[in-house]
Amino acid sequence: MQLLVVEDNEHVAGALVAVLGKHGYEVTRAADGASALAALGPRTDLVLLDLALPDMDGFEVCRRIRKVSDTPIIMVTARTQLEARIRGLELGADDYVTKPYDIREVLARIDAVLRRGRPREWDGRADVAQVDVGGVEIDLAARQVRRDDGAIVSLTRKEYDLLALLVRHRGTALSRERILREVWGSSWKGLGRTLEVHVASLRRKIDRPDVVETVRGVGYRVAGQS
Repeated sequence: MQLLVVEDNEHVAGALVAVLGKHGYEVTRAADGASALAALGPRTDLVLLDLALPDMDGFEVCRRIRKVSDTPIIMVTARTQLEARIRGLELGADDYVTKPYDIREVLARIDAVLRRGRPREWDGRADVAQVDVGGVEIDLAARQVRRDDGAIVSLTRKEYDLLALLVRHRGTALSRERILREVWGSSWKGLGRTLEVHVASLRRKIDRPDVVETVRGVGYRVAGQS
């Protein structure tokens, strides 16, 4: 597994790279955002991204990575504010670690994100490979969403994963806890606001607020086949 560690602090980066190497990871280190973007490649399995970089902040690096790749990203930040964490998740980060951290937590989070890997897109049945929900076409095999006006909708990794999960279980109300567990790999209640933000963004982008229904006291659902 090849990891890209983006960290400008030489001491922190050196210790982290050494530990990751001992655990069998092949590690490339970048000291700033520009170097990170240049080092990112098709063999990169995960990016460990510090937010405080000398040339651009980690949010911008994350945004640029998500324009060209769905490589998993774990943000590393000293910012404890909920807003900062939510912003990172909205931009497409898969997880985050707050400094100061225990290296065992970093290893556990890397393992969890890599273990989840690419989400299952569809269950192999032709009748669910492409789904039309209220005029919105979701191609689960191609990870593509098209509005009823023909426009392809640009979704973040998490927005798509959220929609795909609801579509695969269309007609069924999924609890917030289950959605967080299956899409974010965590049932931590602090992610509830993040889920709400992703649902709002998803509704805005597909321009059909009624496609993803809120089930009061439970969670969300996509309407079943008519």
